[in-house]
Amino acid sequence: MLRHPLHRFLLLATLLIAASAHALSPEEVKGMAIGETEARVEALGKAAATADDKTAAFIQALSDDAVKTKGDKVFVVKDDKAFDPITGAEVPLPADAEDVINPNLMRSELDNALAALKLFSKDEAQRRDAIKTLGGDTEEARLPLIEKAYAAETVPELKSQLELMRAAIMLGSTDKAKRLEAASLLSASKNPNTKTVLIERLGTEADADVKVALQAALAKVDASLEWGNRLGAIFSGISLGSILLLVALGLAITYGLMGVINMAHGELMMIGAYATYVVQGVFQKYFPGAFDWYLLAAVPVAFMASALMGAALERSVIRFLYGRPLETLLATWGISLMLQQLVRSIFGAQNVGVENPVWMSGGVQVLGNLSLPYNRLVIIVFAVAVLLGVAWLISKTRLGLFVRGVTQNRPIASCMGVNTARVDTYAFALGSGIAGLAGCALSQVGNVGPDLGQGYIVDSFMVVVLGGVGQLAGTVYAALGLGILNKFLEGWTGAVLAKIAVLVFIIIFIQKRPQGIFAMKGRSAEA
Repeated sequence: MLRHPLHRFLLLATLLIAASAHALSPEEVKGMAIGETEARVEALGKAAATADDKTAAFIQALSDDAVKTKGDKVFVVKDDKAFDPITGAEVPLPADAEDVINPNLMRSELDNALAALKLFSKDEAQRRDAIKTLGGDTEEARLPLIEKAYAAETVPELKSQLELMRAAIMLGSTDKAKRLEAASLLSASKNPNTKTVLIERLGTEADADVKVALQAALAKVDASLEWGNRLGAIFSGISLGSILLLVALGLAITYGLMGVINMAHGELMMIGAYATYVVQGVFQKYFPGAFDWYLLAAVPVAFMASALMGAALERSVIRFLYGRPLETLLATWGISLMLQQLVRSIFGAQNVGVENPVWMSGGVQVLGNLSLPYNRLVIIVFAVAVLLGVAWLISKTRLGLFVRGVTQNRPIASCMGVNTARVDTYAFALGSGIAGLAGCALSQVGNVGPDLGQGYIVDSFMVVVLGGVGQLAGTVYAALGLGILNKFLEGWTGAVLAKIAVLVFIIIFIQKRPQGIFAMKGRSAEA
């Protein structure tokens, strides 16, 4: 009789590797359900080693305390009905049938058996759960089973976890050669958890040779992870830069081309975010089956909501203040406070949540410590699409021609028959609508609240000024540059000091080059 749990598990692992599945037999059913605990554990190990679907189902029923016995008869109970564990046919349940009691030892062995069976399941989710169940223990008796599962696994992420589990077990081996082999294997790992395993083992390792190997492996893993951290910082910088670009594009029109210091630009972005929230609610209530596509409807709605609000502001307030930048600053600051209060009155002061569609949830694993979220990738692509659309609109369309003409020389444009007042309204509405698109994108990476725009208004002005007033190309360079610079500095100094350092950099840069990265050319530059 096998009395030590490790011996029993080793028997189970060996049989799992060597044997092929066969049908569940009455003797196996009785052995697992009836008798002394150690005899039942031994029967469980033998049955699980050659398990078919019915065996796995019976082991699961034992684990769920859904098995009863009467004499030498065994029943699986489900929904107050009894079934034969071998045939699956419904059978009468004797009134005096007794529950099968699973002591702690038996329950532990049942969990291990289920996890061992799931390691070889065709269902990826079951294999994932099995690895999680078996991953906490580094007993050497598990090594044959883990090696077999590692050889059979095809999913890179799960294979990496099994590799780490296998090496962690080998690190705890009494055999020095195995510990050295484990250190060599782990040195090539890109899994961030490898570093933790190596550090823990270094604290307990007594052999000098193994310690040297572990330290060398740790140095290689650190170097590998450092590349992942650098690439992660670059991606985070591009992601932040794409958001700054979306926010600043609208401002590049209203401030860069029209000269209006619009302090309500952040609130126009907030309106776009709340428009997205409203569209989400409409789809949840009226079109639940199409909810994953609500964002496609939210994009034009967010644009139109902010554009109409911008047009109303331009017609009612801004048009009286052209050429008076200080007055536009004060007026739009007051408007921003009014819009915030309006939103609080309608939606409440608390943040509201906007859900990601399924196709924007999750991410792609590039390296062991680098994951690229789908929502960030989509926002980067969206920002590029908006940028190309704005560039085409400004340079290739009649409206863009009029906007450029009015910007460069308003009196001459008016003499040529251009309705400058209408062009001003269209241009301001366009810049406001782009701010709404930025709000729609921001709703996918954070909560939406009345203060949403306040966190981006200063950064967006810095992007426009740094890039060069009225220059779309400069806006792109400034947004991406500030985003990447900010993320790299955050890794060294922290978020607050990084913000301060970026601000100091912009101040020094503007002192040396007041026109920004790209200087405006033409009559407007001479004005």
